[in-house]
Amino acid sequence: MKIRKVGVVGCGFMGAGIVQVCAQSGYEVVVTDISEQILSKGMVTIEYYLNRGVEKGRISQQDRDLTVSRIKRSLAQEDLNDRDLVIEAVPEDMELKRRVFVGLDEICPTHTILCSNTSCLPITELARATRRPDRVIGTHFLSPVPPSKLLEIVKADTTSDETLATVKEFGRSLRKEILVAKDTPGFIFNYLLLALTGAAVRLLEDGVASAEDIDKSMTLGLGHPIGPLALADFNGLDVGYMVSCAMYERSNDPCLAPSAMMKEMVDAGHLGRKTGQGFYKY
Repeated sequence: MKIRKVGVVGCGFMGAGIVQVCAQSGYEVVVTDISEQILSKGMVTIEYYLNRGVEKGRISQQDRDLTVSRIKRSLAQEDLNDRDLVIEAVPEDMELKRRVFVGLDEICPTHTILCSNTSCLPITELARATRRPDRVIGTHFLSPVPPSKLLEIVKADTTSDETLATVKEFGRSLRKEILVAKDTPGFIFNYLLLALTGAAVRLLEDGVASAEDIDKSMTLGLGHPIGPLALADFNGLDVGYMVSCAMYERSNDPCLAPSAMMKEMVDAGHLGRKTGQGFYKY
């Protein structure tokens, strides 16, 4: 099946990035959310990245304007009723995602592929909430979406080979390198990331080294562009803690056990860059 029309549910930071890369790759995109304020804020994010691309000479002004023209905003999920592929990008709450998938299953044509941008929740559970479990799959985009080179595709137990092949082709059309993972806790990327972040936090908790030196060991020692603690601040400690809890609940893997230090920081409202304080002050 050829993907021509794309829908995105959720226009937060991740959803906006997904909308941008789809529109920039030539797809007509309808994005829905629960308020005009969220949609407007998402468009500001999209236009920021596009304008920066023009300033740096990566795209032309014409390409920037064409990308914006391909995006339609809506408060009604019913406007997704002609899409070939819809990507859910709402917050990491299983009940919320399940409700979205049940609604999309009612609204969308039978051929529509339903994707979740979840970073850790079970795709198979979402698939079984629909009448099309063979056409449900995970599309885990990395943050921030536009410059990221990877797309992690997660095959549920029920996903058909045809759906997987179609979504892989779609991902390549967005100029992403494709990873394919089974539906296991954290998939590939977050399993490794959470293990590394957890080890870094334990070193800090035990007073082995400062946050700066822990991060330097990865940036200067292994060439990572950013250290695990600084990256946790960038992504949001509340998000990292929630993902850790969800993955540990599914796996009981001690390497993924949520950190007491991160819980204390989240409870205190120290969530990283977005609040001005996390492992570092901003």
